[in-house]
Amino acid sequence: MYYLCRLIFILMTHTFYKYQGTGNDFVIIDNRKNTYNKKDTKLTAHLCDRRFGIGADGLILLENDENSDFKMVYFNADGNQSSMCGNGGRCIVAFAKFLNIIDKTTSFNAIDGLHNAIIKEGSVELQMQDVAVIEDHNTHFFLNTGSPHHVQIESALETMDVKSLGAKIRYGAPYNEAGSNVNFVSKINDDTFAIRTYERGVEDETLSCGTGVTAAAIAMHHKGEVLGEQIILKTQGGELKVRFEKKGSDYNNIWLIGPATQVFKGEI
Repeated sequence: MYYLCRLIFILMTHTFYKYQGTGNDFVIIDNRKNTYNKKDTKLTAHLCDRRFGIGADGLILLENDENSDFKMVYFNADGNQSSMCGNGGRCIVAFAKFLNIIDKTTSFNAIDGLHNAIIKEGSVELQMQDVAVIEDHNTHFFLNTGSPHHVQIESALETMDVKSLGAKIRYGAPYNEAGSNVNFVSKINDDTFAIRTYERGVEDETLSCGTGVTAAAIAMHHKGEVLGEQIILKTQGGELKVRFEKKGSDYNNIWLIGPATQVFKGEI
């Protein structure tokens, strides 16, 4: 009976939407009727596969939530449920607007707690969790912005092999099996930085990472590389902004700002 039920589920047709935020792309499914099997990691990985599936950096489910407008459930491209995704959060807000669940403001739940968001013409502003702990390891910083992030400054950002170096850091000590996302940052001017990111779960460089640019912005401010409380980050897929308030050693009222666009709708 189990195998028959699983076969029926596999043969189901799923309606999906493809969204991208500065090149960080996602398969998004309206799962308010709980039709998607969240335990089927092979199915999720298949949908994210760029050769045999739809192709995406991750899959996001929009679900009902008792205490907010909706719930975001995020899976990495390897099929496993993961920590918070900033660009994914901005994309699901745009999707909720498309479904007429929300208008221009929202509050939704994710794996790291409640998030507020504002939709403005051409952008989605997502409030991230506060950051109280920034580990300074001399050669790099480590902090959690909903997902764990290693941040280090590099001068030759354009020519570096992000996949190889990122994987070495991601799997090395002290991160080991749990792993960390890895960000390489280069300063352009007083308030602008270039960034390239290796994402765990994708196990490759992505064109953009929302929690990564948030971590980089805070790390660079903490290091004294920038004095203002709004920072521009140029990813491989486009430009994002991060604004925040620093109170003592804590970073509060952190907002990730940038475009979130529907690419296409399909069935699989």
